[in-house]
Amino acid sequence: MPLVDRDCARRLLESDDPDVALVFVRGECLVLPVDEIDDEHRGLVIMQRRDLPDAFVAAPISDDRVEALACRLDNAARDLGG
Repeated sequence: MPLVDRDCARRLLESDDPDVALVFVRGECLVLPVDEIDDEHRGLVIMQRRDLPDAFVAAPISDDRVEALACRLDNAARDLGG
């Protein structure tokens, strides 16, 4: 079972705000404004939107791109010990 699902990856990718981040909190994947993430949860940030590779943000959003991003983010979450 993935820690980061396609819906969460899509929310990060579709955000118009570059200052949001995908955070894994209490078993839930959330997309939050960076300035709302407190010190206790900063270590749980998987990726900020502004740090996404250009290949993900430059082209139109497709299901394949969302799936590829979800896979990368899921791997990053597992590396954090999610």
